[in-house]
Amino acid sequence: MATLNEAKRLVVKIGSALLVDRATGDLRAEWLHALAEDVAMLKARGMDVILVSSGSIALGRGALGLGQGPLALEQSQAAAAVGQIRLARAYEEALAPHGITAAQVLVTLEDSADRRRYLNSRATLETLLGLGAVPIVNENDTIATDEIRFGDNDRLAAQVAVTVGADTTILLSDVDGFYSANPGQDPTAHRFDLIEEITPEIEAMAGDAGSGLSKGGMKTKLMAAKTATGAGCALAITQGATMRPLSALEQGAPATWFRPKGDPQAARKGWIAAMKPRGSVSVDAGAAAALTRGKSLLPAGIVAVTGDFGRGDPVAILGPGGVGLGTGLSRYTAAEARMIRGCRSGDIEAILGYPGRAALIHRDDMAI
Repeated sequence: MATLNEAKRLVVKIGSALLVDRATGDLRAEWLHALAEDVAMLKARGMDVILVSSGSIALGRGALGLGQGPLALEQSQAAAAVGQIRLARAYEEALAPHGITAAQVLVTLEDSADRRRYLNSRATLETLLGLGAVPIVNENDTIATDEIRFGDNDRLAAQVAVTVGADTTILLSDVDGFYSANPGQDPTAHRFDLIEEITPEIEAMAGDAGSGLSKGGMKTKLMAAKTATGAGCALAITQGATMRPLSALEQGAPATWFRPKGDPQAARKGWIAAMKPRGSVSVDAGAAAALTRGKSLLPAGIVAVTGDFGRGDPVAILGPGGVGLGTGLSRYTAAEARMIRGCRSGDIEAILGYPGRAALIHRDDMAI
């Protein structure tokens, strides 16, 4: 069974009901500061932590005097615009005493559906983690409409985990795991400690759960678990209302763990290898040798570019004599690649007229 103390890169989903008092609309500051202690503890071990947090609409509606009850789309977006500022400030104030920098990242479903936006999101999150920051990710409710929404942060957390290659995702919930039936209605319901595989029988047990405090129910949590585990990421559902819920989980608090299929890196490599190339880049012997040692592909090692591909598209990597070496996601368009082939990374800006990335294909974006 996976455990939190084994994690190297962790995504934690936090729902509105945990952050905001439903009766008053006020931030549960004591709970948030306790969570920040957990985050600081994990980061002190060298763990990367990303928080996927709801709460902007809940915080904003109170400030705007919108009261309880359903909101029209434009009211929700207005509330989010006000609440996002408050939410970001709350995280900043909670993490700052621990010497941790908070970063706000707002996304929509389109950001993961469009490969260019996906790569931009991945690069930004990787850079923030490399600099020691804790990204606070939320759906951009200010501009999102039903057509471009994730709709719940369970699935958003899973998608973020896939994007950054996380090995563990924790869904802090209003229940302490996945049950065979709704425990509030069926006294015979039992919690699963470990789910090896999400079968049709398991899916049937989810029903139409939901506390009314958030948009996510057990069905969405299972969907999130499918996404995460399919990408090699373990996922746990556990009670979030307790103080320092991550510490509690580490110390054996009740939870349901979903076993991952493989590991994140292998899953990502398999995903890239299965893509149909939109073009190809041919490399010299030196670059071919470097790739086999796990290095990124730099423009200097490229001798030819074929096809008409865009940034983020899959391209075949060919060695001397046209031997196929693998597939990778290009960080440049075909036209740009032709302009910078054979050039040093330091010359890219002078050639293209704008700063570019040092690698044409990063080692994390290729399957050799």
